[in-house]
Amino acid sequence: MKKYLLLLLSAGLFFTSCKNDDDIFPDDNGDETQKTANDYPVQNFMYQVMNSFYFWQEDVPNLADSKFKSLDDPDYISFLASESDPEAFFNSLLFEDDRFSFLREDYHDLVNSFQGISKSNGLEFGLSLFGDNRDVFGYVQYVVKDSDADKKGMKRGDIFLTVDGEQLFYNSATDNNFHLFNEDSYTLGMADIIDKTITPNNKKVTLTKEEGLTENPIYLSTVIEHNGVKVGYIMYNSFIASYDDELNEVFGNLKAENIDELVLDFRYNPGGRVTSAIQIASAVYGTNTDELFLKARYNEKIMETFDPGDGEENFVDTTFDSKTPLNTLNLKRVFVIATGATASASELVMNGLAPYVDVVHIGENTVGKNEFSNTFVDDPENNYFYNEDYEDRINPDNQWGIQPLLGRNENADGFLDYTSGLVPDYELDEDAGNLGVLGDADEPLLALALSVISGETAKRSFEPLISVDFVSSSKMFKPGANKMLMDGLIKPLKSK
Repeated sequence: MKKYLLLLLSAGLFFTSCKNDDDIFPDDNGDETQKTANDYPVQNFMYQVMNSFYFWQEDVPNLADSKFKSLDDPDYISFLASESDPEAFFNSLLFEDDRFSFLREDYHDLVNSFQGISKSNGLEFGLSLFGDNRDVFGYVQYVVKDSDADKKGMKRGDIFLTVDGEQLFYNSATDNNFHLFNEDSYTLGMADIIDKTITPNNKKVTLTKEEGLTENPIYLSTVIEHNGVKVGYIMYNSFIASYDDELNEVFGNLKAENIDELVLDFRYNPGGRVTSAIQIASAVYGTNTDELFLKARYNEKIMETFDPGDGEENFVDTTFDSKTPLNTLNLKRVFVIATGATASASELVMNGLAPYVDVVHIGENTVGKNEFSNTFVDDPENNYFYNEDYEDRINPDNQWGIQPLLGRNENADGFLDYTSGLVPDYELDEDAGNLGVLGDADEPLLALALSVISGETAKRSFEPLISVDFVSSSKMFKPGANKMLMDGLIKPLKSK
């Protein structure tokens, strides 16, 4: 992104110094006008980032460039002092329809989550409505290998109704009790499905989270022979850059197998790094580096500084970090399994490929997260962009990290309006009564994809026993949920 420094220096409120202060919200010991922005480092940091970069900056009255005259404006100092709770202050800067900007008290939680590292018990589950009273049941989607859930014998398809003795419930007008999953340890009340009815079985399982659990996002890769067609299958659960080389090897193996068709399983993938999404799309379509994959749209203040071609990203012929030559399948068609838990960078792959490849969507409407973000920390020397090489410069008394939405990515046809989700070509809910084995030809969603490939769709019924009425999942409770990170593509340049 060019001209960022010029943009930021021209912004009347931007500053380049920061005072380390143990008292993040100091006591008012006199006239408030004697205080400066440096006395409120957390609030000031948040405001500077949001005023400069937030996608909806011009739609938020508190972020208007005309609202405050300067950093020394008494009204600006009063505004910073008006809210001592950083989360509440951050929320006061958000556009009312913003579903995805978020923050964490410790930026390390954000950074680790984007690398597949989290405090977790390894149980990945979905939550679904059942009955007429907004009750919720949980169903195990998969279990991370060697995690506490794995050691406790949890497996895909297990059903639970309660957490610490409380029946789960959902009501959009009131607080849910999903916060129970945020505890380090909790006990699940398990259930069975008997005659299409979810019935408690009195079995209980206590799970405990462990620090630093690492999950490989490449859950499974295989080749399925189906009616004389060789179908490659990849289940990919998060776009994590540290696994890009391994992912490239997976595509190399599929290429060596001379597959005819490819199924990408994104059903539980909430997103991640955009560079990884570009890599996957290039591995599917081809290393056509002269063809546009995406064009980033930022707020008007930033867009006005752009030269032609700024914000555009083409298909690639190497991995982003290691610059390893990319293995590509050069396909004209790809099948994508996507559901109500599929978001962000997953949707970007589907939308970015659509102008070039026949993208056949199997499953459900996706989340509709078409915005991207970046991680910001209190490092004014780097215009607040997080950079692991500069961690020693981050204000030690302000470890907050914020992840505001910066813009939207459109594809080569200019399409970006899918806030209601991408609509499936072949609709099928997951079946809580028959989740199946991931990667098995009889697993319902994969079986539907294979039937379309072979032209046998009309010959088989895919009616679920108990359709999942999806409301949330375990991944929604983790830092960085539903993320599309422009990490590596957005750089605050020091000069043009």
